[in-house]
Amino acid sequence: MKNQRSIPARALALGLLCGALVAGPALAAESSSEMAKKAEKLAVETCSACHGPNGRSVSPTFPNLAAQNKDYLVAQLKAFREHTRGEQAAHDFMYGMARALDDATIVALAEYFAAQKPAKGVPGDAALVARGKKLFEQGDQERNIVACAACHGPEALGSAVFPRLASQHEDYVVKQLVVIQNALRSVPAMHGIVQSLTPGEMAAVAAYVQSRD
Repeated sequence: MKNQRSIPARALALGLLCGALVAGPALAAESSSEMAKKAEKLAVETCSACHGPNGRSVSPTFPNLAAQNKDYLVAQLKAFREHTRGEQAAHDFMYGMARALDDATIVALAEYFAAQKPAKGVPGDAALVARGKKLFEQGDQERNIVACAACHGPEALGSAVFPRLASQHEDYVVKQLVVIQNALRSVPAMHGIVQSLTPGEMAAVAAYVQSRD
């Protein structure tokens, strides 16, 4: 009799457990939706001051974030927050901005910007763009310069932690190549590759990627 009387209690407990399991994804989805709204508000009200509406920057000083790879954005925001990205611009602009971002907000911001329409490519000097295209696609084997396309993709769209370069500001790309070459920004995969690049070659590669959509 004791076991029979306990059956309704067991059924009730099982029902509550099933209800919790069913409700769990809904609650998680609601939480994700709220986080997405929070990230969009932060992007529109704060990030846009430098990176432009929807992450399409109007200033060559600040990079386009629209359509940038999510994993790359997450890695960089965490580097800013943890002060492991060392160039002066990081100190000046991003350390303070990223200080209060938790992991969930960083992921939501990265998802927001990754989903935005990319900036349009900007045509440059035809000869310079052609020179940059050759370096980007082929590198220079005699000087141990690996083709940029090996990591950033044939269309300069990047993948995972390798950033999208297509339509990025020429000035910003050159600046980053210089700080990486001088070990002011730690990018182990890039240090050896960029060591022998001349200023003219940096300008050529930057002009080429800026021209890409």
